[in-house]
Amino acid sequence: MNLVNLENVFLGYGPVTLLRGVSLGVDSFDRIGVVGRNGEGKTTLVTVLAGLLEPDSGRVTHARGLRLGLLAQQDELDEASTVRHQVLGDAAEHEWAGDARVRDVLRGLLPGWDLDAPIAGMSGGERRRVSLAGLLTGDHDLIVLDEPTNHLDIEAIDWLAAHLRDRACALIVVTHDRWFLDAVTNRTWEVVDGQVHRYEGGYAAYVLAKAERQRVAAATEERRQNLMRKELAWLRRGPQARTSKPKFRVEAANALIADVPPVRDDAELVRFAAARLGKTVYDVEDVTFQVGDRTLLDHVTWQLGPGDRVGLVGVNGAGKTSLLRLLDGTLAPDEGRVARGKTVRAAYLSQELRELDPSIRVLQAVEEVRQYVHLGKKEFSAGQMLERFGFGSQRQWTPVGDLSGGERRRLQLLRLLMDEPNVLMLDEPTNDLDIETLNELEDLLDGWPGSLIVVSHDRYFLERTTDHVVALLGDGGLAHLPGGVEEYLERRRAQRSGTPQAAWEMSPADLAAEEAADGEPAPPSTSDLRAARKEMQRLERRLDRIGQQETKLHEQLAANATDYARLGELNTELQELVAERHRLEETWLELADVLSD
Repeated sequence: MNLVNLENVFLGYGPVTLLRGVSLGVDSFDRIGVVGRNGEGKTTLVTVLAGLLEPDSGRVTHARGLRLGLLAQQDELDEASTVRHQVLGDAAEHEWAGDARVRDVLRGLLPGWDLDAPIAGMSGGERRRVSLAGLLTGDHDLIVLDEPTNHLDIEAIDWLAAHLRDRACALIVVTHDRWFLDAVTNRTWEVVDGQVHRYEGGYAAYVLAKAERQRVAAATEERRQNLMRKELAWLRRGPQARTSKPKFRVEAANALIADVPPVRDDAELVRFAAARLGKTVYDVEDVTFQVGDRTLLDHVTWQLGPGDRVGLVGVNGAGKTSLLRLLDGTLAPDEGRVARGKTVRAAYLSQELRELDPSIRVLQAVEEVRQYVHLGKKEFSAGQMLERFGFGSQRQWTPVGDLSGGERRRLQLLRLLMDEPNVLMLDEPTNDLDIETLNELEDLLDGWPGSLIVVSHDRYFLERTTDHVVALLGDGGLAHLPGGVEEYLERRRAQRSGTPQAAWEMSPADLAAEEAADGEPAPPSTSDLRAARKEMQRLERRLDRIGQQETKLHEQLAANATDYARLGELNTELQELVAERHRLEETWLELADVLSD
């Protein structure tokens, strides 16, 4: 059934035409992701489609009786109202309490909330959850979501994706969260230059199909195409390749990336980082840190080495930002110590937009930090870096006060990189950035020789830019997660269900055996679980030893920075060690998948 049609729609603001002769339709059960640069017209498109904005010309038609639900970028809630009224309206408790979907939404978005709490005084994240809950408790034929993951943590995003996959309705979602796009969509609309280009499949399929289209058309923008090919290589080789099933010819995709090297030369970057940073970056030794009567870190010992790229995840309030502030010296531990290397030049990107002089020009704001920057073996001017971050030659002369929130975020990040730090701490760096800017940032970080810590709810960005994940789970400890974000979500599900931690940590060897006449796999026996427990413990002990050996090798690399013969030997040894670690982690993940089935 066709739900919405746009026919030859034009719409502009002043001299800028955002929609130029757009014709498209939405059918029942379409799952559409809308992508494009900030300012290209994504929000305008979905607002016109929803019937809330009249086009300058053309026609928008809705199916008779269409039930359409819209989540706008800005949450418009009644300040004098309560959570209960905004989410459930005037329904009596016995009416909504018996509805499984309503209970699921409340558990997923408002767990443990007081439904009679007032809207006034709520934070942006709380208001976002209330708006989402109010929308998702209703019955809709078409749901339109504009940046639904803003202010949500990884767990809430994971729940939202699962909830939307199970809903029997059409969906249109505007978001820069690429993992979320792949999780919930089966078609992609790209808004660019007033046109809407349509692709089959989610974000991974869109990237692959666009690269193929550019190859066939022999695109002249070589640098932009190379960046797309690099993104393609990551999608086919990285964690996304295990979960994405794009609808296009696999042979064509493999041909496209046949000569594309891995996105990062890890050994070379570690060597550069060790030369810049020396043996010590940050050593956290038996640190305890409290806020009021809450202990966020309880006798934590952890080390960040030269060239380490770490993703930091955790429940809200567990202390992720506090840990970064302990590292940069803004906060001091209550017990223990944080040792910082003598050559460390750290840069911290906070969640807040630090104020810049609104009267100065964009180019001046960058040049007052540095006019030229070295990234890897190349030198870039301030103007060239601004181009890479989406500021064209004319936009570079715009007063800072005239920039949007997303543009200010890009400018803040660029100023940070121009200062040539050797340690980067990024706290929610993807806020307000569009996908193309995220691609450029990831490309810059691929060749950046330093240590990196990323706190982000953007799962794709986290997996794309880091090599290891550690987690603050609210118990005062800092856990290394070989299974990455997926392992973190499994741990959180186990915590919420009351499952003892050891129950899911066990990863049985040779778990499933074919059994019986019906061919169904038998559940693991007690002896299987006992053997699995031993195997998991053996794997974890070996991984710990490998981590210690890697640390020692990094120190030796730093100590022999001028002995190229010895560096070659150490690099070979390090590569073998890293390969073994990857094999063990893959085994851990495969067995964990079998167990979860």
